[in-house]
Amino acid sequence: MKDKSYTRLGLQRRLAAALVVVALGILGGTLVTAAPTIAQSTITITGAGATFPYPLYSKMFSVYHELHSNIQVNYQSIGSGGGQEQLFAGTVNFGASDAPLSDDQLKEHPTVVHIPMTLGAVSIGYNLTGVPTGLHLTGDVLARIYLGQITSWSDPAITSLNPSMKIPNLPIAVVHRSDGSGTTFIFTSYLSLMNSAWATKVGHGTAVDWPVGIGGKGSEGVSGQVKQTPGGIGYFEMAYSVENEIPMVAMRNAAGHWVIPSVPGASVGAGIAAEHMPPDLRAMFVNAPGPTSYPIAGFSWILVDNQKVSQPLIDLLTWMIHDGQKYSTALQYGPLPPQIVRLDEQKLKELTPR
Repeated sequence: MKDKSYTRLGLQRRLAAALVVVALGILGGTLVTAAPTIAQSTITITGAGATFPYPLYSKMFSVYHELHSNIQVNYQSIGSGGGQEQLFAGTVNFGASDAPLSDDQLKEHPTVVHIPMTLGAVSIGYNLTGVPTGLHLTGDVLARIYLGQITSWSDPAITSLNPSMKIPNLPIAVVHRSDGSGTTFIFTSYLSLMNSAWATKVGHGTAVDWPVGIGGKGSEGVSGQVKQTPGGIGYFEMAYSVENEIPMVAMRNAAGHWVIPSVPGASVGAGIAAEHMPPDLRAMFVNAPGPTSYPIAGFSWILVDNQKVSQPLIDLLTWMIHDGQKYSTALQYGPLPPQIVRLDEQKLKELTPR
């Protein structure tokens, strides 16, 4: 008969061995789960184009990188024209433009897709000592200033619209974009509607032959020139006026009301445009109707080539039209109307990742 102590010792050893196996199994499972996996490779998404939405896109891309540390978005704020050209050349993953492609451009690049991403107001900023935000100008007077027909701030065409303001007798220093610009497209489209001479002599586009004035590169350049030039006047996205404390013109809208640039004022026109959006999502809404509508406003698009789009880019754009929109208002941009978000969703679903 075996000694009981031996038996108990053997049992204890077997039990201990079993516990070690179980412990190793559990610990092993834990180690496998907690062990560092192979690091995700960094994915870089490149884009270039419009300066108009640059403050908003910078915020969006920064937040997205915080949420997805392996995704890096590099965006060059070079103007809408430059963004279109780089997309056509295949040197970026997406272009950004405040002007939709023309019919001729789409015929040449039929696989380019427009995704409205944000909207905003183009403010008319000025530098006049003692004249705060709210100087009144009509579209016709603004066109005549940019045509070089009105050259002094004391011109009766201006002072008659502002009888309660003390406007200094200064030469008007006209500032415009020197680069291809969707902001220019919105601005010149508005002037073409408001002044027949402008429509005939200059017209509208991302770049035009300016009758007068000095050029600045990007909205940063134009706003900087206006801020440092007494008597200066220029056009740029509203965020640049707010950030640089540049007074803004109150424009007379289609309903005859004086309105300064605002997010709600731009959104009114966007809502109207959303109701009549064409299938390719190219739409303008300058001089939109409505008592509170600000007349110089428009969409800004992300442009992608469906022959070269990737799933990470589609994921980024999907986030931008949803969660990314919550950063719009604080940066002086209008959140996309729900109708536009639904149309964007459909466009993104139609893309074929490569």
